[in-house]
Amino acid sequence: MLGDEAAENAMSCVLEAVRGERVAIICDDNKLDVGHSFSKGALGLGLWTRLVVLDTSGPFRKRVPSHLLEILSGQKPDLYINLLRGVGEETPFRIKLIHLETRGKKARLGHCPGVNLEMLTNGALAMSVKEHKSMQHFARSLIRKLGQTIRVEVTSPSGTDLTFSTEGRPFFTDTIVDWKEMKWMNLPTGEVIVAPVENSLEGKLVCNLAVGGIGPLEKPVELSVERGAVTAIVAESGEVKARVKKALETDEWAKVVGEFALGINRKARLKEEFLEAEKVLGTTHVAFGNNLDMTGGKNPSSNHTDFLFSNPTVRAMKKSGETIVILKDGEFIK
Repeated sequence: MLGDEAAENAMSCVLEAVRGERVAIICDDNKLDVGHSFSKGALGLGLWTRLVVLDTSGPFRKRVPSHLLEILSGQKPDLYINLLRGVGEETPFRIKLIHLETRGKKARLGHCPGVNLEMLTNGALAMSVKEHKSMQHFARSLIRKLGQTIRVEVTSPSGTDLTFSTEGRPFFTDTIVDWKEMKWMNLPTGEVIVAPVENSLEGKLVCNLAVGGIGPLEKPVELSVERGAVTAIVAESGEVKARVKKALETDEWAKVVGEFALGINRKARLKEEFLEAEKVLGTTHVAFGNNLDMTGGKNPSSNHTDFLFSNPTVRAMKKSGETIVILKDGEFIK
């Protein structure tokens, strides 16, 4: 698939862009090939299009650059597309940028940390209109199945054994615009998500696939969790352990649970960029840190770190007392 076609399909199907709207594409200078694809796709949809290029030659960014602040304080577009590098060290910068773009809940945002052109030509973003609609239908049916869930159990062959509360926290999806909540979305899409009650996560998480901001793992990382917060980290790789520890110590909330999500994108692949890996069909991931933009979320951390693992079994306990199996060894139960 051509990159501009994939970008056009994503803006049309996911962000519901319509002719005459305005889009601002915020693009790192090393992502310009993707920026040009989104610009062409936007013009193909009849959108007023502005491409803003950011310099990445300096140190890792912690703040939003002053010239971008000026742009964000001017005339507000209907849509933003963020095409940024996905390094973990810049997570606080990206969170600040998201808050600026989505304040007032008027603009739709497609946020793409770590995006690359191959995602649009061969990967999780290389989707036809029909494929987008099929994934959206699956997401809706899964959310209906998860309705009235108050507690979730997650296990995996690698050793994950977790429980957490979702009471008062509805599941939602990144595949469809919520015009009431105006929640920003990742591109590519492909998750059904919930914000667990922050002090409820208990057990052991064995991450055997990838960590957000670090990438695919050669050896697993094991996290012990009590009352929602990470209490211990075990990893064979000293470098990986040090990077995970640093991320979870960004601030006092960074080690507190923020998200649980199920991957539902059939085209997503386990690649270097976590943006795509976390959508792989039949995987699940848990994130620690910020979740204020999720329904019910109360974690204000300036960081957000995801841990992806394979072949999960997920059981949902309903308010009625019924328990249903959502995933069994990485396969969705019909």
